Amino acid sequence: MRVFFDLIIFVLTARNTGGFGVHSPSLFHLVKFVFAEKNPFYVFADIEKLRSELLQNKQVISLKDFGTSFESERKIAEIAKKSLKSKKQAQLLFRLVNEYKPLNILELGTSLGITSLYLAASNQNAKCITLEGCPETAKIAIRNIEKLKLNNIEVKVGEIGELLPKVLTEFSELDFVFIDANHTLKAVITYFEQCLEKINSNSIIVIDDIYWSVEMKNAWKLIKENNKVTSTIDLFQMGIVFFNPHLQKKHYKILF
Repeated sequence: MRVFFDLIIFVLTARNTGGFGVHSPSLFHLVKFVFAEKNPFYVFADIEKLRSELLQNKQVISLKDFGTSFESERKIAEIAKKSLKSKKQAQLLFRLVNEYKPLNILELGTSLGITSLYLAASNQNAKCITLEGCPETAKIAIRNIEKLKLNNIEVKVGEIGELLPKVLTEFSELDFVFIDANHTLKAVITYFEQCLEKINSNSIIVIDDIYWSVEMKNAWKLIKENNKVTSTIDLFQMGIVFFNPHLQKKHYKILF
């Protein structure tokens, strides 16, 4: 009920996808031509075929959630239905990477590997490291990555809070980060602040599920208030964070 109310408020206060009200030329271009892009890229069909296979897979695996310490037996199809980013949202991640061409990509929360594939597919010269807490879902993600023969993705398995500091030492800098892991305020802010140590002025951090809970809403609020953040775009399903000092300190809500 709370999320539905948040969505109503969001729709009433958001700008449309035409880019009107977006004063920055670079962000106007992003909204007008990247968000609104409809043409499929060559790899979309291959990744979506894997999604379809996952949604039909009745195999039962042991699911471990470090964020809640909850363990359960679940069908892969159920995990895929609940956990995977939608086709539209996942393909937006691809379009963002394709537009900004980051060479160093970090994902926190691999799940079954679909977003990992979208993040890494546009440039196989990019380095993409993705972290996953659940060993069983990580195995499936690795199989999916192998099927598409994307050799620029490395999956690291373990509790993300423990893995992240060491993984960050493997990057000279971070160009693009997608955070979709432990959905608690403390965890999200910790991940964000640790990643800040490696960003540059052109870096982008995407935070998933920013209205998922009160804690996630508060985390998003704190992120927007961070001194290093210049502009943000709130798409309701996820938030995009920019650090370019040439951008005006402004926070946009965009219907997507």
